[in-house]
Amino acid sequence: MFSEEANQKKAGSVTPFEAVCVAIGGCVGTGNIGGVASAVAVGGPGAVFWLWVWAFFGMTVKCVETTLGCYYRSKDDTGRFFGGSTYFMEKGIAKQMGYVKFGVGLAFAFGIGFISQFLGGSQAYTISEVLNQSFGFDMIGVTVAYSIILFYIIWKGTPRVAAFAAKAVPFMCALFIVGGLVLIGANWQNVPHVFSMIFHDAFTGTAAVGGFVGSTVSQAISTGVARSINSNEAGQGSSPLIHGSANTVHPLRQGIWGSFEVFMDTIIVCSITALSVLCTGAWSEGYTGATLTIKAYESVFGRFGSVYIGLMCALFGITTTAGWYTYYIAVMRHGLRYKPILADKLELLFKFIFPLPNIVIVSSIVLTGNGPDLFWTMVNISLVAPVFTNLLGLFILRNKFFEILKDYKARYMGIGKVDPNFYVFYEDDPAVAKEEEEIRAKVRAVREAAYSSNKAKIVS
Repeated sequence: MFSEEANQKKAGSVTPFEAVCVAIGGCVGTGNIGGVASAVAVGGPGAVFWLWVWAFFGMTVKCVETTLGCYYRSKDDTGRFFGGSTYFMEKGIAKQMGYVKFGVGLAFAFGIGFISQFLGGSQAYTISEVLNQSFGFDMIGVTVAYSIILFYIIWKGTPRVAAFAAKAVPFMCALFIVGGLVLIGANWQNVPHVFSMIFHDAFTGTAAVGGFVGSTVSQAISTGVARSINSNEAGQGSSPLIHGSANTVHPLRQGIWGSFEVFMDTIIVCSITALSVLCTGAWSEGYTGATLTIKAYESVFGRFGSVYIGLMCALFGITTTAGWYTYYIAVMRHGLRYKPILADKLELLFKFIFPLPNIVIVSSIVLTGNGPDLFWTMVNISLVAPVFTNLLGLFILRNKFFEILKDYKARYMGIGKVDPNFYVFYEDDPAVAKEEEEIRAKVRAVREAAYSSNKAKIVS
């Protein structure tokens, strides 16, 4: 984290540490505060065990998708690095394996399904709801202010988002961990019993107690696994889109950062929330969501506990939304690679459009009095296409991942011999590099022609 390599940047890229901060910021969101609490409120303490189990597999999946997304990355005509699922689908499946129509179709389906998620308004509803409870702020007013701050962060694109994340994410994670540990420490006598419940109830279910209506083993499994998947985003193809921009020495090195991202999100941050609501006993009082987390912290910190959770929600939400902006831009620019002028115009337009769903959705829910259930159902449906196509792509390219893993072991772990004919990155192949440079030259020519045409119009 503090090494020279992790913080080294070159033109067109972000540092490996900035990449993982954007990625952690992208997945450590309000769900880590409200979603985990809901999982415990519905599935009981046993849900935490299954949350951990799936995180273990999630670290593997995230490593694979990050590695492949980084290996098949490309530079655009301006010299910026982009990578991710659409890149390994197009270059790995379509070009390298020869399944042209299938690979391109897979990338197209992933891209459309992925970008459609921005209509969900990200995490604005949860943030406005929590700040309304914590401070009494108007939910629509909070959303407008939130959208203005978000617009400022994304205005200068990925470099500003990365710089912001590198400062904000370590701070917010450290602050949340410290606060959680203080709360757990204040209830240290309950910790052994909490762990006993987590492992026991994972296989037996939880009996009704207090305001908790009880849960079965299947509820514990489904809620724990669902929270883990939704929280760390392993398999969704999201964070590889920023990891592909990292100035890394080897794709698998960045893949290990991807595993660390899941570990930090689920094993650390989600566990802090889960242990907090369990140690204080708030989980059995009938509350759910962010309200449950607030009640847990209020039991130790009083009014400050509510303010603390409100501030953490705001920080978690803004880093998540800003991180996802970089993901959408990476997918968009890949899809419009051969139309740079259109891509530039749409990227500029998207900066203005991106915050708007926040205001529309929160306003419609508040003004109509309807719950957000239908909205979240639509969001979940929009997630099906990118998750399915991404996991299918990973399975098809599994052998390439094992080749990259073998090379990494030989180069950096002294296991096996380095194959001099293996290219660390896809574009290290001279034939591929030549082909890609020809594409970039054509795109630059289109850009220069458009620039010259516009200049002539201005002069005339």
